[in-house]
Amino acid sequence: MRISNTTNGLKVQAIAGNYVVMLGIDLSKQKCNGLLGFSIHRSDGDKDAFYLKAMKAFTETDPGFPSGSLYSTEHHPIQSFQWADYSAKPGATYTYTITALKGEPDNLTNYAETKVVVTTESTASDKHEVYFNRGIAASQEYVRRFGNLAPDKVPNNKAFEWLSRGLYEALESFIRSCVPGVHKLRIAAYEFHCEELLELIKSTIDTGVDIKIIYDYRQDKGPKHKNREIVDKYGLEDHCIERSEGKSYISHNKFIVKLEGDSPVSVWTGGTNFSKSGIYGHSNVAHVFKDTYVANEFFEYWKILSQNVSRTKTRDEVGVINTLPVTPLSNGMKCVFSPRPNDSNSLALYEELSLAATNGLFMTFAFGINDLFKKVFENSNGDLRFALLDKKTRGMKAADRVIEEKKIDLLRFKPENIFAIGDLIHVTNKFDGWVKERLTGLNGHVRYIHNKFMLIDPLSSDPIIVTGSANFSDASTFKNDENMVIIKGNTQIADIYLGEYMRLFSHHSFRESLKWRKPTDPPKPLKDNNADEKWWEDYFGNTPRSSKREYFSRIH
Repeated sequence: MRISNTTNGLKVQAIAGNYVVMLGIDLSKQKCNGLLGFSIHRSDGDKDAFYLKAMKAFTETDPGFPSGSLYSTEHHPIQSFQWADYSAKPGATYTYTITALKGEPDNLTNYAETKVVVTTESTASDKHEVYFNRGIAASQEYVRRFGNLAPDKVPNNKAFEWLSRGLYEALESFIRSCVPGVHKLRIAAYEFHCEELLELIKSTIDTGVDIKIIYDYRQDKGPKHKNREIVDKYGLEDHCIERSEGKSYISHNKFIVKLEGDSPVSVWTGGTNFSKSGIYGHSNVAHVFKDTYVANEFFEYWKILSQNVSRTKTRDEVGVINTLPVTPLSNGMKCVFSPRPNDSNSLALYEELSLAATNGLFMTFAFGINDLFKKVFENSNGDLRFALLDKKTRGMKAADRVIEEKKIDLLRFKPENIFAIGDLIHVTNKFDGWVKERLTGLNGHVRYIHNKFMLIDPLSSDPIIVTGSANFSDASTFKNDENMVIIKGNTQIADIYLGEYMRLFSHHSFRESLKWRKPTDPPKPLKDNNADEKWWEDYFGNTPRSSKREYFSRIH
């Protein structure tokens, strides 16, 4: 849901997903003189009302809370034109009151006030269910809740519940909804060794539900041996097909087709591996398509994979059942499967779509940036281009890595490009009030950003979302077993994905910025009117912050 309101020159646009409400704020530069920031009050009818909290305070009125504490924006306003509420619940209605505050830190005065009323999206609709896991175990909130304990050391599974954020519970519900003699499940998996999931699948089979599984068994350095070990442990070998042909590649899918009788009715897909690391560790999304066209496409693809033939044979058969859409795209959904024939390049399609972005481009990169997309971030017409990376590079020799990192840094210097790279707070100082963070320990290869999706003009009336299992790479197009779905014209899904993208981006962008500070650097409290540089100055002009202010505060 999107809604905008302006009062006394203070404009606010709210963009509501299911667990995130983004707030884009705008006030003319002429009215910013003396501006100390914005307070944000949230009301849930008669149930709950409070000011949102943030992590900075004025020096003059700092109450001296312990490290890791939060401060009410009533007295310590946010000094940003873009903020978000990450404590929202799906299907809830909230009233946000944003107040521009001037005066002095110990005597704040209201300059302008704007209210917006929004209703968040449900996690489930007639056509879609979207679930993002928390994906940020290395966070101040994790430390506040669970201290420095690893997730498996926290009693009553509470850390895993928080990290799942409903994703595993939705997967469990998807499987448990099957009625023996009515439903069947057809699974394609890369990592297939989450024991609680395999136990659930085993018990579901025991009730009489027909379940068949294809799992990756290609590369020794991949999950093949762990997959077989867990499959054998739960006695599922008679229900499984090992995808072993084409050992130079991987069977990278993570989807489940649900059938009623012999008719496909829905698909669980996305970038979430069926493993503890996938569900609870790095960031991931699962997307349920309750659409017979999409379900049938995935089922036909599953049947090709179940033959366990060579990459060449698989590629040829995929080319028969799955052609790329032509541009301009029509509204609706289109599946894209891999490996693709050499004359059917989905990467070239994604490049064409992203180059045509007019307002905003948002991409995730778990394994570095493909050369095609370096050109996109160099040449796209989009006013604002975001890239969220797990690391700058992957799998390179030291000399090549230096060259590649320089290329990425050159792209970052362009004012239209805003990059963030996964990180956590390693070092703290006694002034800033951050607490040291830890990772779950569940992930090694990809620690932070495992998502594979792109958003093209997501705040327009005609957004494009590309989401699935495939990294935006040559291997994912021509070599691996992969799936993607292109969704065009669905603003509800675009709002959900954009909110989650910005949640992850803001989290890692802030942590990356801390790497450039030393423990002995002076603190960075909220700026008062005596500061040499006003906090709002670089939100105007040709700067990334100015572009963000304009983008998130207007309807496109």
